[in-house]
Amino acid sequence: MATAITTSGHAPLAWLPLLSLLLPVPASALEWLVQPSLRLRETYTDNALRTPNAQAQSDFITEIAPAIALIGSGPRLRVHLDYSWHKYLSTQRADTDQHQLRASGDAELVKDWFFVDAAASVSRHSISPFGPQVIDDLPGPDNASTVRTTSVSPYLRHRFRGLATAELRYTRNNVASGGDLLSMHSDEVELLLNGEPRGGGWTWNASHDARRTQDSKLAPLRMERSSVGLRYPFSSKWSGTASGGTEKEGYESITGKAPAGRFWSLGGVWTPSPRTSVAFSTGKRYFGHTYGLNASFLQRHTSWQLSYSENITSMPAQFLRLGNRDAASLLDQLWRGVFPNDLERRLRVDAFLRYANGLGPELGAINYFSHRYFLQKQLSMTMARATAKSTLVFGINAVDRTAQTSSGIDSVLLPGVEFGSEDRTRQIGSNLGWSWQANSRSSLNLNAGYASVRSLSVPRRDNNATLTAGYSRTLQRKVTASIDVRHTRHTSSRGGNYRENSVSATLNMQF
Repeated sequence: MATAITTSGHAPLAWLPLLSLLLPVPASALEWLVQPSLRLRETYTDNALRTPNAQAQSDFITEIAPAIALIGSGPRLRVHLDYSWHKYLSTQRADTDQHQLRASGDAELVKDWFFVDAAASVSRHSISPFGPQVIDDLPGPDNASTVRTTSVSPYLRHRFRGLATAELRYTRNNVASGGDLLSMHSDEVELLLNGEPRGGGWTWNASHDARRTQDSKLAPLRMERSSVGLRYPFSSKWSGTASGGTEKEGYESITGKAPAGRFWSLGGVWTPSPRTSVAFSTGKRYFGHTYGLNASFLQRHTSWQLSYSENITSMPAQFLRLGNRDAASLLDQLWRGVFPNDLERRLRVDAFLRYANGLGPELGAINYFSHRYFLQKQLSMTMARATAKSTLVFGINAVDRTAQTSSGIDSVLLPGVEFGSEDRTRQIGSNLGWSWQANSRSSLNLNAGYASVRSLSVPRRDNNATLTAGYSRTLQRKVTASIDVRHTRHTSSRGGNYRENSVSATLNMQF
């Protein structure tokens, strides 16, 4: 079990960088959940280096992974940290180690006025969407590197009764990688106004956003965007929405269209019940017509989310997004009745998603290394079903990316990536994670993942599939043993196909 601590002063682990940012929070009752752990795992694999079958070499890989999970919750402070250090001992490659971190926090420093958000992550990512992809418990392929991200966002927010709620926010983002393949920071200032409801229930909003981005390999870029919006309720279930404004991106486009101009959108919101919501829109921006969809449906044991979006993005911006927020949100909602304690429930959600996503292709789009800007069109659906004995999460993603800037800088930095292969890519990926509690001490786990990446600019298509099954048993109150078998397959129209099979024995100890 995790250790719960209630304190009326500052956090007991104030040495953590994330928490040090939040120390000025006034004293108030805070509840902390601290979960140190140690994982020992021995893996046998018949293709440790993920080479073609004729060159495959077997290996035993030993993993030693101390970790700490920390969750803090109070009226004016929330902190979530999940950190682990992994040491891999292998005979086929030199011994390696990796750090993994997901951390976030928010605090109200001056009541009703001054707030701060912060986030940080350390994780392994694929350099290219083509070729062997990252598998957590195998030595990293050449097509992988560590990505570190930090984000700090102080802001002022206040409600002016009868007029609007105003928010002035500053955000500093940093993205860096091993080998200096990526190094980017940005400074953003945003002013938001959300109007109070008027006669008939209609509301308005306005915003202005200015961002300066500095990529170590590119000239500084500046973005500006201003918009106004309206929402009018036609009935208790239907509302109409409209927005418009101007925007200007700073990149040099290769599409023949200047990345600037006016934009508009029209849409609607349907809320037939408190558990169902559908928002949709259509509009036009400088790169063409746009469409958007965001729908959610919650039942007693099952929840769904469906979304579609079109936007200009970059790979550093995608790395800054903490993964699997949709699945985590769905599980948190569904487990409220099963695990009423907020902190304990968060640990269970983290543990389930860590297992489900650590053994297969990414639940969302494969994010890779690039200094280019892309038009990204993404359709995603996430379903979660949770009961006292079983948990099921299924996700599917379709992502189309079209480059808006030249590939020249990427071809210099990433010579192993085929020139032009990332000008336009299309990905389809899915992931299914299932856990069944056979009894109070034993559980069965299944994970299946599939990801297909196709280049629409050069003739290339790569497919990755992983299937994992495992059995876990609690030996003592804080000691769990498990055994897992895995089959991984990679195929490519450019060759380099391989298969990998493994079996792992794991001992998890909590302190």
